[in-house]
Amino acid sequence: MLILRVLRFVLQWVVVVVLATSIGFTLLYKWLPVTLTPLMMIRCAQQMSRGETIRLKHHWVPIEEMSDQLLVAVMASEDQRFLSHHGFDFVEINKSFDKHRKGGRLRGASTISQQTAKNVFLWPRSSWLRKGLEVYFTALIELCWSKHRIMEVYLNSIEMGDGIYGAEAVAQQHFGCRAKNLTANQCALIAATLPNPLRYSSKNPSRYMLKRQVSIMKEMKTVSWQ
Repeated sequence: MLILRVLRFVLQWVVVVVLATSIGFTLLYKWLPVTLTPLMMIRCAQQMSRGETIRLKHHWVPIEEMSDQLLVAVMASEDQRFLSHHGFDFVEINKSFDKHRKGGRLRGASTISQQTAKNVFLWPRSSWLRKGLEVYFTALIELCWSKHRIMEVYLNSIEMGDGIYGAEAVAQQHFGCRAKNLTANQCALIAATLPNPLRYSSKNPSRYMLKRQVSIMKEMKTVSWQ
């Protein structure tokens, strides 16, 4: 009985510490730049384990110093209902399950809010634990941050190439310009890489990537950031 009481006491304090820490960091990141994420550290560790030079290009910039076309492009490509949902796009979730019931492959319906929660607080490998924590952190940032802030953190922290994170870094490394000077074509090409930025490159796009770019540019005409 004593052991059970001790275990229960320890578990309660672990839960309290985890909740307090997660809420604390969420509130801090409401204003402070996110300069390092778990994925960045994991990628650096992977590079070191392979005996490679560490590659980490990341330059935080305010959302006002990014091209508006980039915001529109990622919404068109990743999450067209970003401004209207509260972290979870149940329309896309239902579509995914309907398609799966008809024999299709179960596809993801991850929103920009969910991707931001995963990028900032969690690890990339999928599991039930990570999915559960992703739901928690998504709800937390939707409660504490504005949509403006979620998009700002997303576009500064997301992986956009090998060792490249965020809009400013990819603009400089792949297009030789600042994020605010990216063209609509370049923004659509960057958005086209986001499902797998280590496989697809906005610097050296394949024929498939160019087709995706054209498709995203068409969708951009139906999406508004405002």
